[in-house]
Amino acid sequence: MPAMQAPARTIRNTKTLLSVAGELGIPTLMTEQYPKGLGRTVPELAKFENVTLLEKMHFSCMEDKGFAKAFRGLGRNQAILTGMEAHICVMQTAASLIEEGIEVFVVSDATASRTLESETACLARLGASGAGIVTTEMVVFEWLGRAGTPEFKNALRLIK
Repeated sequence: MPAMQAPARTIRNTKTLLSVAGELGIPTLMTEQYPKGLGRTVPELAKFENVTLLEKMHFSCMEDKGFAKAFRGLGRNQAILTGMEAHICVMQTAASLIEEGIEVFVVSDATASRTLESETACLARLGASGAGIVTTEMVVFEWLGRAGTPEFKNALRLIK
């Protein structure tokens, strides 16, 4: 995590997405790339109870049988992606999902790479491949759909 560009921003925005997803009942899968060698998920993100945590070795989550089965089991036609090493794992996962006909959205302010060049290239390539490049607030407010609800008030506290 310390080697990433803007790690605090990435963690904060991912926490916001996980919190709102949990409150709205949106299923969430989280992966750890080779935790034995690279370490576990940061505690701020690993604490969420509404998350299914899966270990993986493949860069694309969809190449991992456990993740692919879990994702397909959700019966969703959209995926919102965040994560570390955007130009590797997020990129390859998004490409695999797009190949399967899934509508993919990559949350630009909740992804990170070690270099800004890698992150920028990843987002440009994904956008050109048909993925939607979005921000945390875009996702949260699309999930909410309207103001004035208790969920809206809780999300607003997280965003401000």
